[in-house]
Amino acid sequence: MDVLELESFLPYRLYRLADAVSREFSRIYKDRHGLTRPEWRTLAGLGQHGSMTATALGEQSAMHKTKVSRAVAELERRRWLTRKPDENDRRIEHLMLTGAGLAAYREMVPLAKAFEQELLAKLSAGERTAITNGLGALKEALGKD
Repeated sequence: MDVLELESFLPYRLYRLADAVSREFSRIYKDRHGLTRPEWRTLAGLGQHGSMTATALGEQSAMHKTKVSRAVAELERRRWLTRKPDENDRRIEHLMLTGAGLAAYREMVPLAKAFEQELLAKLSAGERTAITNGLGALKEALGKD
């Protein structure tokens, strides 16, 4: 019988690594603001793009619509985001950060960038180039933009 060694299976290794990095970073936004991963991703998406629909947020962050919905509800409860109905289609809402939400986002940006730099500093220049090129090549091969 052919056996799959899960620990050396690339999709599993990528998943485990991404999860470990995400957990490590989550300590920063959880300690700072008590945010969950979906709430952080929602805050970051809106901070980056200004205004998005819940559908667009889900696509950008690869989150299921129920996670987006819960994150949006929590950030709205905190008064960190507002909803504005679409002028042409009342079923669509445009989400935007409030001043308080934008302040939290702006506080988190340098912390996120510092976390990324600390992570990359653990690699040599050649390893950083290899990981960047490798991830880009896999993304392109899978037809993901």
